[in-house]
Amino acid sequence: MASKEDIIARAKEAITEFDDEIAAEVAEEALAAGIDPVELIEKGFTVGMKEVGEKFDQGILFLPHMLAAAEAMNAGLEVIKPEMERRKSQTKNLGIVVIGTIEGDIHSIGKDIVASLLSIAGFKVVDLGRDVPIKTFVEKAKELKPQIIASSALMTTTMVNQIQIEEQLKEAGIRDKLKTMVGGAPVTQAWADKIGADIYGESANDAVSKVKAALV
Repeated sequence: MASKEDIIARAKEAITEFDDEIAAEVAEEALAAGIDPVELIEKGFTVGMKEVGEKFDQGILFLPHMLAAAEAMNAGLEVIKPEMERRKSQTKNLGIVVIGTIEGDIHSIGKDIVASLLSIAGFKVVDLGRDVPIKTFVEKAKELKPQIIASSALMTTTMVNQIQIEEQLKEAGIRDKLKTMVGGAPVTQAWADKIGADIYGESANDAVSKVKAALV
């Protein structure tokens, strides 16, 4: 039987090779071997996505490659979803997180990973998707009264819209009733501090641990 390291390495390779069949196979193998699905996502699939993303930024790979890698990752996630749901049902609900990729931005991979891990950790996650208008974040904040509103931006041109979330939540009179989290490749702790966001998620794991710390 393949070792845990081998399985995780193959999970990463399935993404960098854009192979959804192998991603699904590796996910099944990981479950059979008793590997923690979170570890498979973080050390396998996510590392593969990061590598593809870096090559995309360098102009070596292009948007079709990014989409193919995302499809491969989704194929793997579909296989481990039932196990993740089972784990989730064993944990108490820690609160509501509304998450989405900011208006003008169609990248969703990082946001999807954060949403999955928050869900496993026991949060009720309301995923608004990508290219989400600022007013939608605010409307959902009013409607659902979440503990966290999280926005992801993958481009410097769209991350400026994260300021608008802060401003419009204040205008709606609900900014002090929740916490905001920002993340995405160009986003930094300095940016979060500048716009007044409560939490900066550097990575998916970092986001989960900071959300937990903020709410406990």
